[in-house]
Amino acid sequence: MNWKIIALLLSFHTVLSAQMETLTITLPEVIQIAQGEAPVALIARTRLSNNYWRYQSFLGDYKPQLSFNSGITLDRTIDVVTLDDGSDIFINRSQTNSNLGIEMSQRVPQTGGFFYARTGLRRIDLFRDGSVNKSYLATPLIFGFDQPIFQFNSDKWLRRLSGLEYQSAKKLYVEEREQIAYDAVDLFFSLYISQLNLNDARRQQTYADSLYETSKGRFEVGRIAETDLLQIELRAKNAETNVANELLNFQAANESLRNFLGFGENIQFQLVAPDALPEYDINAQEALEHARRNRSLTTEFSARLMEAQMNLEEARKGGGVNLRLNGFFGLTQTAEELNSAFRNPIDQERVTLGLGIPIADWGKRRAEREIARSNLELTERSIEQENIAFERQILLRVQQMELKRLQLELATRAFEVALKRVEIAKNRYEIGKIGVTELNIALNESDQARRGQSNALWSLWTSHYEIRNLTLYDFINKDHLTDKSNTILSDDSIQN
Repeated sequence: MNWKIIALLLSFHTVLSAQMETLTITLPEVIQIAQGEAPVALIARTRLSNNYWRYQSFLGDYKPQLSFNSGITLDRTIDVVTLDDGSDIFINRSQTNSNLGIEMSQRVPQTGGFFYARTGLRRIDLFRDGSVNKSYLATPLIFGFDQPIFQFNSDKWLRRLSGLEYQSAKKLYVEEREQIAYDAVDLFFSLYISQLNLNDARRQQTYADSLYETSKGRFEVGRIAETDLLQIELRAKNAETNVANELLNFQAANESLRNFLGFGENIQFQLVAPDALPEYDINAQEALEHARRNRSLTTEFSARLMEAQMNLEEARKGGGVNLRLNGFFGLTQTAEELNSAFRNPIDQERVTLGLGIPIADWGKRRAEREIARSNLELTERSIEQENIAFERQILLRVQQMELKRLQLELATRAFEVALKRVEIAKNRYEIGKIGVTELNIALNESDQARRGQSNALWSLWTSHYEIRNLTLYDFINKDHLTDKSNTILSDDSIQN
């Protein structure tokens, strides 16, 4: 990179930093903001609200439905009327027909039928020869029903499926929140390590410049060779280049976290060093049990299997014998006066039993049954394979969690050793016991050890939240995240 470009970049960053607001923030605060107000969190919350109201709309279909209806028709036309002898004549029709009524109906998902009750009143005004003849038809009360017999009952299946789908949606919302936490941790550490790298690069530049100035004096008195001085000068230039590179990485990481959290302001984060992840025991079999209980995937498996079973039952019962029973019982009366229409009502009844039997379908029903049976078997096999893969993923992540914890311990110890070695190398270089090559090796190894320790800490934290997402269980506090989220799921902001 050209030195003028580096100088321009560094000066631009200095001006830009003066215009930006600095926000000091911790890892728990980043997670809290991300799960609460980040754009992805608001989208997940809106999706849950949509699923909630769709489920409420579905349940509303199975609650008593009360409706009021009315209407009035003015009829002034010339119509054809057939007389008793079979001949047709044209007559002038001039009348109004009005009605009003109230009806209550109730679906019965257990049987697939429905019941209803209604009351109503009709009035006809007939205009003839300058006079008006009125008549009323009152139906104070009518009870009716419609019940299919030995047929496929979709209501029974759809109620169960809809309940499973809503349960899956609630679990999926919790999973999305945990995925948001995972992404927040990932972006936090990406910026945190960039911040460490930038600070370290600046320290290395300061040290390299100081070492170069010291080495020039030592060269002038003949204590070091010119090749050593050139090597130290090269390190100083490389340190300046490294600062510019790390500054670009820092700005990119800062922008990624800012966009993820939804901050519209021009903010530069100052991240607080994250605490060490608390140690906790995690058992693979226990993790599997939590995943089976909490994850939306298990509920989705049940829904897919139930849907395949529903299709098989529909194939078995659909298209066969069609037997349907419906009827009603009520009271009615007609009169020319309104009060008289409600006196001495007469009863009316109707019961209808319909029967339809297919005679030949040329193997269509059998083919549909075999298709549905094959789809059910295919669904069972697919679910079995997906479940095995899911469980293997959990077992693998649990094993990796233990390895990453050990990796962090080793990386931390290596960093401590590297720091001690750098201190010794600096002291020995100052008294001329070692050359610049050995000092540079110690410094480079220290940089690598520090990066290794930071990356190991990053990997452990993301592994922790990955397991939380896979099991929806908090192994530190021993809580099911689906239970803890009930306050979130019942929040008025989801239902309003």
